[in-house]
Amino acid sequence: MGTLSFTATVSLDGFAAGPDNDFQFGAPSEEVFRFHVERMDAVSTEILGRKTYELMRYWESEPDGENWGADEHQFARRWNQLEIVVASSTLTPRELTHARSSVVDDLNLGRIRRIVDEAAGEVEIFGPTTAAPAIRAGLVRDFRFFVVPRMLGGGLRALPDGVSLQLDLAESRVFENGFTFLHYRAS
Repeated sequence: MGTLSFTATVSLDGFAAGPDNDFQFGAPSEEVFRFHVERMDAVSTEILGRKTYELMRYWESEPDGENWGADEHQFARRWNQLEIVVASSTLTPRELTHARSSVVDDLNLGRIRRIVDEAAGEVEIFGPTTAAPAIRAGLVRDFRFFVVPRMLGGGLRALPDGVSLQLDLAESRVFENGFTFLHYRAS
């Protein structure tokens, strides 16, 4: 039986993407990326929305004309070993390119519970929109935020409105580029 976590890169004012849906403000430094590679050891399953799945296809193989470093290769290996569940009403199973992926057209709370119950390790639900119902229902045990020292003034909020949870700080770290990692666990 697994556990459910939510990870997000957020601006200081709480946004995962800016007013124009740009999330490049949170591009990781080498040190932050290395930390991502290491933390992926605990993850066995990813739950993603369609847009995030399409973005993460990048990690299925090294693009022509690019030369990945050791960390990029290691992240790609780990990514390709994960079980990937894509929440989409428009994507079909034939359109999936990740070898260990499946698509669900209705990511309801019962389905999320089954995915977590059947997982061998941590299940990371990725993306504020995809994660919002699980956060509201109190299903998420671990919250991991990479806080970027920047204010965006608007955009896609990292956390849904109307949620009240007691969290305990489990881990924190400040990186050389000013990013702060905060890991909270639901009480």
